[in-house]
Order: sequence, then structure tokens, then C-alpha cells
Amino acid sequence: MDSVEIKYQECLNYIFEKLPMFTRVGAVAYKPNLDNIIALCEAIGNPHSQFKSIHIAGTNGKGSCSHMLASALQLNGYKTGLYTSPHVIDFRERIRINGIEIPKENVIDFIDQTKHLIENLKPSFFEITVAMAFDYFAKEKVDIVVVEVGLGGLLDSTNVIKPEVSVITNISKDHTNLLGDSIEEIAIQKAGIIKEEVPVVIGETQVETEKIFFSKTILHHSQIFFADKLYAVVHQETIEGKMKLKIMNYTTMSIQDYWLDLLGEYQIKNIKTVLTTLDVLKSLGWEVDNNTVMNALSKTKKTTGLKGRFDLVSEKPKIVFDVSHNEAGISELIKQIEKLNYEKLYIILGFVSDKDVQKVLTMFPKSAYYFFSQAQIPRALPYHELQKIGFQNELKGQAIETIAESLQQARDLATDADMILVTGSFFNLEEAYQLI
Repeated sequence: MDSVEIKYQECLNYIFEKLPMFTRVGAVAYKPNLDNIIALCEAIGNPHSQFKSIHIAGTNGKGSCSHMLASALQLNGYKTGLYTSPHVIDFRERIRINGIEIPKENVIDFIDQTKHLIENLKPSFFEITVAMAFDYFAKEKVDIVVVEVGLGGLLDSTNVIKPEVSVITNISKDHTNLLGDSIEEIAIQKAGIIKEEVPVVIGETQVETEKIFFSKTILHHSQIFFADKLYAVVHQETIEGKMKLKIMNYTTMSIQDYWLDLLGEYQIKNIKTVLTTLDVLKSLGWEVDNNTVMNALSKTKKTTGLKGRFDLVSEKPKIVFDVSHNEAGISELIKQIEKLNYEKLYIILGFVSDKDVQKVLTMFPKSAYYFFSQAQIPRALPYHELQKIGFQNELKGQAIETIAESLQQARDLATDADMILVTGSFFNLEEAYQLI
């Protein structure tokens, strides 16, 4: 291990151990205000004021939309930053420019230079990561950054930017202990990213949220665009590992074929959000060529390095990794699974303890064989508890402590005609990808 690698690991250990990390420990890491990130940004020169951006919130789909938009902008010739969370394997996945992860040296330098701020302000892991990303993007003089909200919107650390366009993919129940128990309460939090005279794209029209978004955009003199009223997918099929979509543009009354390398039923919603956002950017003077966009969407994973969105990592047997972890996401995932051909289905599950796991497990097929497991994080629901809830929902299988052991056992049992699905948490996939 060279000196840079040693120093990089020391920096990661420092921020993982020193700073509370929501994805590992849960609500205790959540800071319900923007005080820390404002102070951090001021101390390093307010880097977020030095680049253009797109801000993306929503319960599901914001990761896929962020990566598709980044791919489209990058291939249209813009130096494109991308900030997403959480990471699957390496911390540096969170911060990229043109698909390339932030160099380890930059991570080291930033932590060294801000250690006094970390000691004084005691920010969360997410706050210091956002500051690091914004600092890196400003220093590299990017043309535009696609910024994915971490949690909620109004009080999320990313909400110090004033973007070119704000995007809210959809609203469903998740993180109710922090964002509210109803769709309306959660929508109010997500609508917190809407800024004065900044156009807003809403991915999915929902009765419970439409008035909330309209009211907020009127208050802030912002144009609002509902993607599902502007585009419709009129046909879909999966061919040789890509999704082919025929998409109707209601504005031009034309139909165009798009190929996506991101599989999953939920991409049908996401593609409409992406195309509407690109239309808004064009109206603001950004040069975006449609043929280039089509090319970019056909290779989003390759361009951006996206992992974990219905990622088919093996054909014989079929092995799929997917980060879906709440009711809406799991519902779309199960629909996609039901469309595939296989003999026996093995599902490896692990969830975090603050999810309504009882409700989520009612959605899974009773005909599958389950491995009830857990990611190796403090926030994980213990695997024996998960098995108990699974049995209550008539899900049959066995409890195995680690995701890696579960995947190995599933591979030993599965024939070439079978299918293995790993889902429930980003942290499940970290172990699964490492094993593969």
C-alpha cells in the first residue's frame, strides 16, 4: 500500500469515526438546520456560488435521474460535476467530474485543510462531504453540477445552492421519523428546494402534492413543469440488456425511440423527468442536442459509473443488485422481477432498523426462497429479527448474518436457469459487489 493510499484510508477512518453518518447510525446524525454547512462554506470561500447547478430531490428516482442528466450534459460537451449519496463501494463515488471520481489526494488535502473547522463546528459526515464536493467542483471550474439531495430538501445540506432548475422526482413515505408521517408533510420538506424564479420540474403528478408544489412556485415566482403531462412512454421492451422506450412528446406531438442501459420499471418515470429537465435547460440557453442525449442515455452507467439500479451482474444464473429500500421502490422492483424468465427466485434481504419493514415485506413474492441478512453497519436491522418478520409474512428461507455469505450460499444453490436478487439497502450492495 503506497503512502497516498495509507493517508486516504486514514482520512476516511477519521471522518467515518469522528462524524455522525446518517446511513450508518440513523437519525442521530441528522442536523435539522443549515447552520453548519453555511459556516463551512463561508470558511472555504462559498464555493457553491462559483458554479451552475441542477438540484434534485424526491423519494425515489433522484439517483437515476441525476446520473442520466450528468451523462447527457457531459456528452453535450459540458464539464459536469455530479454529487450523489450514499456510495456503494468507495467514498469517492459521491463526487465525480465527467464520470471520474475525485482523486484521493484531493480528499486528503481537503480533510487536512479543514480539520480545525471539523473540530470546532463538529459537522455531520454529510455536511463535510457536501463542503468537500462543492470545494472540488469550484476549484476544477466545472460548467455545471448535478446535485442530489441527501434527505428531504428544506433542511438538507445541499440546499445552499441556487440552481438553474430544481427537480422533484416523486413523493412517497420514507424517513417518516424525520420528514413527517404523511405524503403532504414530506412534500413540504421536498418543496424546500424551490427557489425564487428558479423553474421547477415535478416528475410525477400526485393529488396529495400538486397543490403544495403550485403554492410554493407561486410564492417564489417560479415556473412549474409536470413531466408526466409533457411526456408519455407508449411502448417498452427489454432487448439484449437495454430498455427500449417509445416516448411521446406532447409538446411537439412526436414519438421518438430511446434506449436506456438502466433497467427497471421505475426508469419509465425517471426518463420523463430527465427529458423535461433538459427541455427547461434548453429554454434557459443551454445547448443540448437531442441525438447526443439519446446516445448518452444509452450508456449512462458507462459514462457516470452508476451502480445498483437493477444492475444485472450475471446472466447464468441471473443476479440482480438493486438499491430499492422503501415501499414505492420495492413495488416497482417487484413488477420488473415478475417480467423476467427464471425457474427459481432467491432473494437476499437486509434492511435498516428505522424502516417499516413489516409493511415492505408484504410486497415480496411468497414463492421465492429468502436469505434474511444484514449489512455490517450499526443501523442495520438484526438478521434474526428480519427473519422473524419474514416468517410472519409467510416468506420462507434462512437467516445468515452477512450479505456476502448469503450471496455465496445462493450462488451454490442456484442453477443457470434461476435468479438471485439482492436488495433492501445500499450497504447490502457494498458487500455484494465486493464478492462478485
